[in-house]
Amino acid sequence: MAAIGQLAVEHGLYVFEDACQAHGASYRGQRAGSLGSAAAFSFYPSKNLGAFGDGGMVVTNDADVATRLRQLRNLGTSRKYHHDARGFNRRLDTLHAAVLKVKLRHLDEDNAARAAIAAQYTDGLHDLPITTPTIAADRDHVFHLYVIETEDRAGIEAHLRDAGIATGIHYPIPVHLQPPYRALGQGKGSFPVTERAARRILSLPMYPGMPMNAVSHTVESLLALYGR
Repeated sequence: MAAIGQLAVEHGLYVFEDACQAHGASYRGQRAGSLGSAAAFSFYPSKNLGAFGDGGMVVTNDADVATRLRQLRNLGTSRKYHHDARGFNRRLDTLHAAVLKVKLRHLDEDNAARAAIAAQYTDGLHDLPITTPTIAADRDHVFHLYVIETEDRAGIEAHLRDAGIATGIHYPIPVHLQPPYRALGQGKGSFPVTERAARRILSLPMYPGMPMNAVSHTVESLLALYGR
């Protein structure tokens, strides 16, 4: 982000963060959402800070950006019934806002719980042929997901399923290989790192109220798979 920010300054660009899975995360002492001109947060129910349905928020410290965003979110209006742009209906309803206001008080506590679960996973799986998430020294991770990488994803997925443990794949098909973007001509092989990750990633169970014995069950199941 430091390099991206410097590039933006040199060329007069705005930096918009996708912080949708990073509520409470930090980079070099700065919270996610404060690293650019504006940032988007998702309040989908499964996020670290989730509403009771779909919702989201854009934050900014730029007055011009704020004015433009307020206009776009409300059908392109700057005052009622006067449409100055082609906008959208992106207003967060008050019920969701009320829920989020209460849940926000618990965000740091919930993130700490996620970090504790992640630490137990990482410690338990460190000796297996599985790549676990790493955290740079100048960053705080909030573990919206705990994603491992493995060459035997199907085998691990099936083994855990047989043990009564659900997993997820976020996400199995890279954007450039989705049908709506084929016209861009970036076919298979265009982004080999992305494509390799999409073949190898697997999300283990992760939520702040997850009992530690459930975490241990997942770890022990994986150890058993590899005869440890």
